[in-house]
Amino acid sequence: MLDQHLLADARQTAPELGEPADPVVLQLPENQRLPFTALASALVKAGYATTVWNRSPGKAEDLVAQGAEAAATAGDAVRAGGLVIACLLDHASVHEVLDPLSDDLAGRTLINVTTTSPAQSRELAAWAARAGVAYLDGGIMAVPPMIGRPGSSILYSGSAEVFHQYKPLLDLWGTSTYFGEDAGLASLYDLALLAGMYVMYAGFLHGAAMVAPAGVTAGEFAAMATPWLTAMTGGFEGFAAVIDGGDYTVEGQQSLEFSDLGDFLAASSDQGISTEVVDMVQRLIRRQIDAGHGEEGFARIFESIRHANS
Repeated sequence: MLDQHLLADARQTAPELGEPADPVVLQLPENQRLPFTALASALVKAGYATTVWNRSPGKAEDLVAQGAEAAATAGDAVRAGGLVIACLLDHASVHEVLDPLSDDLAGRTLINVTTTSPAQSRELAAWAARAGVAYLDGGIMAVPPMIGRPGSSILYSGSAEVFHQYKPLLDLWGTSTYFGEDAGLASLYDLALLAGMYVMYAGFLHGAAMVAPAGVTAGEFAAMATPWLTAMTGGFEGFAAVIDGGDYTVEGQQSLEFSDLGDFLAASSDQGISTEVVDMVQRLIRRQIDAGHGEEGFARIFESIRHANS
């Protein structure tokens, strides 16, 4: 059974919060992707009387040393407070931990910052409603060391009442942005942003593999790639304006024909590396060229992505 963590009964005598804020945080298992300790530590440091639970004894010792109180069971932790914050491995683990505690959760508040799909977030919101639990979904746009520091951002959707009631607490972790009552919207933005990140990382790693046979280290390549890729993000607004305008023929764009990646593929093959990453972009480009749009702007590959058969 995987390790699980639960935070409960984090109270602070802050008048702007009204009723005592009682966050409960759950996690499976502690690793670099899951910022349970960072979330809990921020609450403790802010003066919240915080109760923590971990399925594996001793895993919450660092938090206890900071001033948190350990609960013997997940149920004890939930019953200790009124707010539950789930930071677990996945959608299934949220149900694994919380389903047996649905009676104890009734009348309480659940903020779920586990990475889930929009559909899964909506399912959890519906489950919470049936159980009599107020629900807010969240997507953490930060790695654990960023929590509570500039640059940390957490996206929320679901209950507006919960978001506004607990916003002073949520702001301890980073910039809090609310997207509306649809519980799946925070997850949608979260995964869309992460999709951009992972494709960018794949592009960087392809480039590093490309120059490696020439004796260039990944570190040397990173020193060149970082300022270049950072500068290129300035093109996002231009692409967005073209897409939102719906006209891929406006002047000032790089054409799809000019963007053909045949030379990239040949060079990659010559270096003896996989062409899969560049192949993906080339297929999107060729689909639009083959449909007669070669003279239009590169942003038109958006249509290849948005419509699988176009």
